[in-house]
Amino acid sequence: MVDGRMAGTVAALGLSVVSSVSIVVCNKALMSTLGFVFATTLTSWHLLVTFCSLHVALQMKLFENKDLDPKTIIGFGILNGISIGLLNLSLGFNSIGFYQVTKLAIIPCTVSLETIFFRKTFSRSIQMALAVLLFGVGVATVTDLQLNRLGSLLSLFAVLTTCISQIMTNFIQKKFKVSSTQLLYQSCPYQALTLFIIGPFLDGFLTNQNVFAFKYTSEILVFIVLSCLISVSVNFSTFLVIGKTSPVTYQVVGHLKTCIILGFGYVLFNDPFSWRNILGILLALLGMILYSFVCLMENKQKAPELSAPFFHTKVKGGEAGTLLLVQNGSAKVADGVVTEGPMWRSNRDLDA
Repeated sequence: MVDGRMAGTVAALGLSVVSSVSIVVCNKALMSTLGFVFATTLTSWHLLVTFCSLHVALQMKLFENKDLDPKTIIGFGILNGISIGLLNLSLGFNSIGFYQVTKLAIIPCTVSLETIFFRKTFSRSIQMALAVLLFGVGVATVTDLQLNRLGSLLSLFAVLTTCISQIMTNFIQKKFKVSSTQLLYQSCPYQALTLFIIGPFLDGFLTNQNVFAFKYTSEILVFIVLSCLISVSVNFSTFLVIGKTSPVTYQVVGHLKTCIILGFGYVLFNDPFSWRNILGILLALLGMILYSFVCLMENKQKAPELSAPFFHTKVKGGEAGTLLLVQNGSAKVADGVVTEGPMWRSNRDLDA
């Protein structure tokens, strides 16, 4: 049972990395080379195509729909749309370096929120591994740091909404026993609608261009379609990884993607690459290896508790959402039976 869950988690992580790197390469060509710079509007199209694809899969009976509380799903979808918009605004009002710092702040913020609201503890070993990872990514990506009051405020809200949405993605799937596919199908329309409404205005404000007046060539349309198709896999794998592991693990995987993308940028687009980038990437990879190793060790220590079918317990703490293992901060499995849920006393909410 554990081997099967491990294989599923590894497959989800692999899908997430491959699809995310692919869509970044595609979008870089679309935006940097072809001049289509309407990121928020493009994301709304991604979500629309994702919903349509899932609807076709539902009609083909590839998964079963599960109704959830409408207020929860609407709030969840709107929060996700807002978090995407705030991240784009943060990039627009800050230097690239400060935007990278904003992304680095998501892991410490997530750890703090899970500690406060989920009563979850993170061992010193986990904290040290995360510190090495974040330091390495910072060395590799952070260059200029230019601060301004509005940009800093937007970054703060972007970090908070992103952390909450990712935590709640994990919470909803575990608490209400819905799959990543079911949750994505339910929330996609509200995410897409939110970005449909704010996207053109936000993109126009940031780029001084009108998405509806843009000249669409056949080449641009091909890349837009390709980007939307890849996004189905990106959105699905995001929900899948957070559901199978944890929001912190998802962010760790996100920084692995950053390192890979830096390498692709150098190879495919001749982006500048220095010894500082190489050193940062090596440190980040070291942090990821330490994080995965510590998580595996902590899970092995917990394994005897979970192996006895008559022993039902709550396990506080520990970052069980390893890069290679099962779930964290939520339901525990003994002989394939869910025995305990997460230490959270609230109603569901939001996404990644």
